This record gives sequence, structure tokens and C-alpha cells, in this order.
Amino acid sequence: MFPWVKEDLGPSASATIVSMALMLFSGFLMTRLTKRLRLPHVTGYILAGILIGPFGLNMIPASFIAHTDFLSDIALAFIAFSTGEFFRLSAIRKNGGQVVVITLLEALTASALVFVTVRFLLNMELAFSIVLAALASATAPASTMMTIRQTGAKGDFVDTLLQVVAFDDIVGLVAFSAAIAVAVSSYAGTGFSFTALLVPILSNLGVLALGALFGLLLKLLLLNRSSKDNRLIISIAVLFSFCGICAVLGISPLLGCMAMSTVYINLTDDERLFRQLGYFSPPILLMFFVRSGMSFDLNTVMGSGGRLGAAPLLLVGVAYFLTRILGKYAGAWAGCALVRKDRKVRNYLGLALVPQAGVAIGLAAVGARTLGGETGKALQTIILASSILYELAGPGLAKLSLYLSGSYSNNLEQIVPVAETDAQGQPKTETQKLIERINAIQLELAARQERESAEERVFTEEAIRQHEALLSQRADPRRDRRFRGGRYFR
Repeated sequence: MFPWVKEDLGPSASATIVSMALMLFSGFLMTRLTKRLRLPHVTGYILAGILIGPFGLNMIPASFIAHTDFLSDIALAFIAFSTGEFFRLSAIRKNGGQVVVITLLEALTASALVFVTVRFLLNMELAFSIVLAALASATAPASTMMTIRQTGAKGDFVDTLLQVVAFDDIVGLVAFSAAIAVAVSSYAGTGFSFTALLVPILSNLGVLALGALFGLLLKLLLLNRSSKDNRLIISIAVLFSFCGICAVLGISPLLGCMAMSTVYINLTDDERLFRQLGYFSPPILLMFFVRSGMSFDLNTVMGSGGRLGAAPLLLVGVAYFLTRILGKYAGAWAGCALVRKDRKVRNYLGLALVPQAGVAIGLAAVGARTLGGETGKALQTIILASSILYELAGPGLAKLSLYLSGSYSNNLEQIVPVAETDAQGQPKTETQKLIERINAIQLELAARQERESAEERVFTEEAIRQHEALLSQRADPRRDRRFRGGRYFR
């Protein structure tokens, strides 16, 4: 460990700054390796955290981790806010009922299989089994959206997938809140009660309502045409304020941030804000995932479960990894069959639901903080270890599902189909079809490049607008004058 921290006093300001710099550098450098291996950035961030953390090279002390748990709430706020963009009322009215059925079945099937395996086959304690099963329902929206963006996939399969992933996190958070309440009651020795189960549910409903009010406030602040305040400053201030209120109340900001962005996007249809925040948030998410990797304890994985049960946590982690995949696929297949979705959606949707990282890691950090002790440490370690595996296999499976469902193709004839006849019904020559296909390919490539650079473009445009407004203010000849009798005087 670097000799800059006194463990009894916690990290100093200089130690905190240097530690954060190390996190950013190590996360970035590790992505250079994972990029060559065609792995997602999240995997590189977690591996970087393991490498530099107390259980790796010990470059950053454990006290730094203990004093930066607020990163989990902030990162969850950004992740949840970006997810709420997909809750448009037009899309929900179109097939919202079908999506709810599919989401409930795939999420609850995965949780049920994990609970049965961990509790009855591996004989782990009840509270731990309930919380781990609740975490199994969550899916990583970031990995899925990244894969869709990279492939340019579109169609009914993609629309269904995005909505299921968004609803999935709501189901996961409600299940997690109820599971934590039951686990805390179990440890307290008070036993199960409907009051303990009802309180977190009512708390989530309250945070949903509060998030909706903040979404309305955000709309009023950002759409004031006479205001020249920076949109990014206002939106982040609102997000941080909401996180602070949730921290004071002791509840997760996830559902409220989803409600905030859902209300905002439906009232304003302003996609630019999501692009701006998407370009701003990577450093925050990087530090969150690196810090999560720093909490990873390989000794805990390789050791026994202690008072949690006789099975080693390594076996528990492998069982969790496999049974969650099986539950996701089986539940998605059953849900699609029940609502009579297309065969391709039914057969391949479950493969795209394998990734699990951001939300699950954030909730695991909250769970570890709530449960404490060896139970909390084991819970976070298992989720971190499995998340690495999910991020290794998940994006590949998601890409395979997009390909098998016909949502994208490497075949030019399928990407840009050309009509065989012209407007008059006459057959086109091969030269005409080739020219049309080339033009269509150019348009498709331009569209993909436009989508990929949207976040950077809107972020840069906002910065330029602010700079020009500042220059205009400085060049105003009326600046630093006083208005008297209809005329300005210095």
C-alpha cells in the first residue's frame, strides 16, 4: 500500500485525489486490453479494481473504499435515469401488457431457480438465499444497449428487448427491497411479518412519486427559454439533490430516477439531455465499477461459506451463474409463448437477458452495507465474481440473439434490400440494383455514424453554446452600464 493513508483517520484529501486518479488511469488502461479481446469496458473496469485494490497490488487502501460508498448511489442514479428514456407512453400503450408478462416471468423464474438451488441444494441460510435470489432478477441495460448500438439492430425483437430490460430493473428493485426487509427481520430475530414486507413496498411507491415530481421540476427548469443556465449543471444538480434526499431517507434512488426520466421524456420528448448525460457519465461509472472491483475478495470466494452454510462460495457463485441463465431463458421463453410473440422473439430473447452488471453490483453494494459482516461481504463478492463472467459471456450471447432473430445481418442483401422492379413495374437491371444498393449502404453507414456520435455532438454543442453566450455577454456594449432615463451611462 502507498504510505499516504492513516487507516485510523481515513484518507486525506490528497490521498483521495490520487486514488481517484489511479482509478481513472487503471480503468482506462485495462480497457485497452479488453478492447483487443472484444470484451466490454465494464469487464476491464472491474478487473482494474481487482488489480489495484487491497486484495491485489494494494495500491489503494481499504479505508478509501469505506469512505466512497456514495459512488454507488450516484452511479445508480445515472444508470436508472438513462433507463427511464425507454418508458415512452406511446411504446407502453402499444405492447406494454405483453412486456409486463414477459418481464415478470423471466425475472421471477430466475429468482425462483436461484433460491431453490442456493437454499435447498447448497443449504445456505434463508436470509442470504432470499437476497441473492432477488438480485438474480436484474439485467444490465448498459451492456444490452451497447451491443444494439454496435450492431445497428432494429425491429420488434429490439423494441421488446429494450422494454423488458427497463421493466426488469423495476421488478428487481422491488424484489430486492422486499428481500432486504425479510433478511433484516430474520437477523433481528423478529421473524417474518407483513409489516416488514409492506414498508419497503410503500417506500418504493413514495420514491416513485417523489421522482415523478422531480421530473416535472427538471422539465420546468430546463425548458425555460429565457434562462441561459447550463442544462448539464441543472440536470446533475437535480439528480444529486434527489440522491441526497434518498440517502437521508435510507432508500435506493433507482426507482425514483427512473420515474424522473420517464416523466421528463414524456413531457418534453427531449432526447438531447440523455445524450449529454450519456457523454458526461463514463468517468463516474468507471470509478463505480473500479471501486466495485476493489471490493472483490478472492479469499472469500475460495474459502468456505462459514456461518452462511457448508458450501464454498465458489460453488455458490457457479450455481448462481448457471441457474440464473437457465431461469432467464426459460422464463422469457414461457412469457413470449404466453403472449404469442413471434417465434424468433420467443426462442432468442432469453439469450439477450444474460448480461448483469451495473444495477446488480449497485444493489449488492447496498445489500452488503445493510447486512454487514460476512454475509454482506459474501453477497457482494458473489455478485462481483458472477458479473465478470456475465460481462464476458453476456454481450456475445446478446449479439448472437440479435443475429439469430434477424434484427441485424452481415449480408448486404438483407441489410439494404432493393426492390426488383421500378415504379412502373418494370424489372430493374443488375446495374440499377447495384447503384441503389450502394446508395442505400452509404445512407445506412451515415446513419450509424450519426447514432454513434450523437452523445459527443450534443455535449459539444452545449459547450459551444455556453462559450458563445459568454463571449456575447462580454462584447455587449451595455455591459457594466446603468440605465437612466431611457439611456445607458457608464
